[in-house]
Amino acid sequence: MGVLDRVYEQAKARRARVVFPEMAEARVAEACARLKAEGLADPVGLIDSTEAMVAALVEGRGLKEPVARRMLERPLYRAAAMVAAGEAEAMVAGADAPTRRVIEAAAIGIGLAEGVSLPSSFFLMILPDGRELIFADCAVNVAPDADGLAAIALASEATAKALLGRAQVALLSFSTGTSGAGDSVDRVRRAAEITGFPGPVQADAALNPVIAAKKGLGAGDANVLVFPDLDSGNIAYKLTQELAGAQALGPILQGFRRPVCDLSRGTTVDDIVTATAVTLALG
Repeated sequence: MGVLDRVYEQAKARRARVVFPEMAEARVAEACARLKAEGLADPVGLIDSTEAMVAALVEGRGLKEPVARRMLERPLYRAAAMVAAGEAEAMVAGADAPTRRVIEAAAIGIGLAEGVSLPSSFFLMILPDGRELIFADCAVNVAPDADGLAAIALASEATAKALLGRAQVALLSFSTGTSGAGDSVDRVRRAAEITGFPGPVQADAALNPVIAAKKGLGAGDANVLVFPDLDSGNIAYKLTQELAGAQALGPILQGFRRPVCDLSRGTTVDDIVTATAVTLALG
């Protein structure tokens, strides 16, 4: 059974309430109809502000009451507060809103999971030959420091275990082991020391056991690729999509207390349905 089959089964078993603050958008509306018809989720739109939402922001997130009430006037923040208050189990947004706004609302309204210091994102990459990989971070953190890379790697490990059943993480660089030097290599090396994951390691050594044996780092069986910065991650997933014909699902946010999905503004109805199911599988 492939990852998407497993994801759809998990979503159907959970049948969670998912708030879509952009439900009036045509693609989102069609996707919500499909999610409901196929039994993958119970989509809900924004409701009026409630005292439970206010309490979630005041007591749970430490905001002053007047600030909380003003925030609830903004759709993304109200959607996040619905999740925090238990009026929905997950939030899916971004068809109209930029990534930074979705993250801000989730960070303030929902908050980060215990032990997580940095929100990040991943793409679930499904290659034509059947391989399934996690690429991170390809959408959120521009130039993470060593601690940031470590946080991304640890969150991605949890994601891979939930979606793929196993997690072999590689911290990628233009250098493998001690063969190179420079600020980016040093950041990756420090992240590897923090997490215990192989790194710095070149992509071929991360994925090819023969090359990994020659270069002496890792087993060459990575299914979680952590990129040193947003440039390399974003370029890599788009090249894999365009040149290898891979299906790229995401960006999906990770590291929050409750499931949150950030849609691309170029998203399709199929993308929204699948990304919602993947998001629920993480919850």
